Amino acid sequence: MDVSELTALAPFADTTPRGIAADLARLVNSGELEAGDRLPTVRELAGSLGVSPATISQAWQALARAGLIESRGRAGSFVRRDAAAGPAVRMRGMAAPDDPVRLDLSRGTPDPLLLPPLGPALSRVSARADVGSYQAEPVIPALATVLRDSWPSEAESIVVVDGALDAISRTLDQVVRFGDRVVVEHPGFPPFLDLLDLLGAEAVPVAIDEQGMSPEGLATALRRRPAAILLQPRAQNPTGASMTPSRAAALAGAIRSAVDEHGLDLVVVEDDHSGLISTEGDVTLGTHLPDRVVHVRSFSKSHGPDLRIAAVGGPRDLIGRIMARRMLGPGWTSRMLQSILLDLLTDGAAIDAVAEARRAYYTRQRALGDALRARGVPVIHADGINLWMPVESERSTLVQLAAAGIRVAGGTPFLAAANGSPVAGASAVRGASAARAAAREREYVRVTAGAVRENASGVADALAVAAQHLAAGGY
Repeated sequence: MDVSELTALAPFADTTPRGIAADLARLVNSGELEAGDRLPTVRELAGSLGVSPATISQAWQALARAGLIESRGRAGSFVRRDAAAGPAVRMRGMAAPDDPVRLDLSRGTPDPLLLPPLGPALSRVSARADVGSYQAEPVIPALATVLRDSWPSEAESIVVVDGALDAISRTLDQVVRFGDRVVVEHPGFPPFLDLLDLLGAEAVPVAIDEQGMSPEGLATALRRRPAAILLQPRAQNPTGASMTPSRAAALAGAIRSAVDEHGLDLVVVEDDHSGLISTEGDVTLGTHLPDRVVHVRSFSKSHGPDLRIAAVGGPRDLIGRIMARRMLGPGWTSRMLQSILLDLLTDGAAIDAVAEARRAYYTRQRALGDALRARGVPVIHADGINLWMPVESERSTLVQLAAAGIRVAGGTPFLAAANGSPVAGASAVRGASAARAAAREREYVRVTAGAVRENASGVADALAVAAQHLAAGGY
């Protein structure tokens, strides 16, 4: 398609990168631009619209992140053939095949044997649904009280939604616009990056160390005027890093300085996905920035992924907007499921089961981590169920372990800086592919240590051999 044909389809009244990208996105979504259509070159469109090539390049980059177009080098840029399916490429890359293996350490899910049994809770929940009203409070009062009593900081409003990812998606929908920047952890949780792609937002990666996001890296990233910061305060996925209270205070200080100096208006979204099985204490930036923090607490790792319940708390206005939009969709989380969760959070036997799970995960994590370090694999001391294992070659490690009947998750989908280096402090975990190729830094895989019920020494033997194996031909 040449420039004249494209400009005949789109008015391009707004010639900012965001406006150009939005017009092109509408053409793709409406089908006026079809899969496989070739777009004009950056210089051709820039000349036609009277803007700089950099403006068109930024629009093209946003569309590529959103999964709508792709570059084929010198052949040009084209509408993606699978654009209608949406990107979610990293989430798809995480999916493990269904073929059986001796030991699956790839899934990042809790051990089913360590979840509290649902039978007793189900027997105590009314067999008849409480229909109530479509306009009733979205959280049953008794559960609201339990959540507020256990919340890590003062929150003006706390509600429940259908899992942590639902909470994060709905929050980002309210605070992030097409073209905005969002600070993320590097490495980080792949679905977060896919969500940002769908929103047309740009991820600004900040490297992490054993205590979480680097304060120096965050301060640098804040100069790019992000609309939001997305982080995991405990048992970070994939590294298992947990913030300390002093680190949380340092991050809050960096944010406060940026707000005061540059007038930033941003929201911090915290995903406390493993809170009740974490061995670290509650920690949140909400202690320091209550008007800017949305804290999400999931019960999937502790009580069962299929419950699909998470609590989200934060400023009343923002939580109100989230719930008002939700009323036009699912409305509320099933009050029967809420009643089951309430029972599990207050029943002595269920509380003891979660405490035992927390101890078991700590023991498994420490046993495997210590065994790997003893074999020369420098994994950090991790919290929760996952650890981030450096390897000489990701692909070779996956092949070697598969041959031994063990599956782990490849590290590539977790890298927020696949096309550039993260903003980092000196001690931060690094992983950008371009940087490691130049400096021969190691690649990584994620290992679900919480699934290693026995023989940690034998599992560590297999992991260490695979981690230290370098495929023929190097990287």
